[in-house]
Amino acid sequence: MNAELEALKGALDRQREHVLGILEGLSEEDLRRPVLPSGWSCLALLRHLTLDVERFWFPGVIAGEPDVAGQLTAGAEVHWYVPEGMSAEEVFADYQVAIARADAVLAAAAPEQEPVAWPVEIWPTWRLPDVRHIVIHVLTEVACHSGHLDAARELIDGTTWLGGSPYAG
Repeated sequence: MNAELEALKGALDRQREHVLGILEGLSEEDLRRPVLPSGWSCLALLRHLTLDVERFWFPGVIAGEPDVAGQLTAGAEVHWYVPEGMSAEEVFADYQVAIARADAVLAAAAPEQEPVAWPVEIWPTWRLPDVRHIVIHVLTEVACHSGHLDAARELIDGTTWLGGSPYAG
């Protein structure tokens, strides 16, 4: 893998670890409980990261894989919900599989490589030009959502990613 992409992937991996780490130890009930007015749960956000981030951008946009490309315009709001009967364990496993698939796509890519597929139906006037920009976009999105999960976790049981209060002296 190119050194630039390796550095970006390293930063992305740390954010992925943050996502999983901040959710560690929550019960299935707490993972499913919405704590913000918008109504999403931690598990629903993990599902969003699986489908709309890891699968969408890497195998879908960068590689243009047909099984993913067809889902690109399926309606992202649907991906913010966990299907009936899908356990927390399955949601976490699905996320890990999506990361492995994304990593395989990234390992075969070059920073300046153009995406194979682009959902013009979603973004007719906006386009990320290459893998470099896509990875930066994904890194930003995962970091933003790990912050959302930090806030949700603190509301659930007071746990913070850094441990304890950052204001305690």
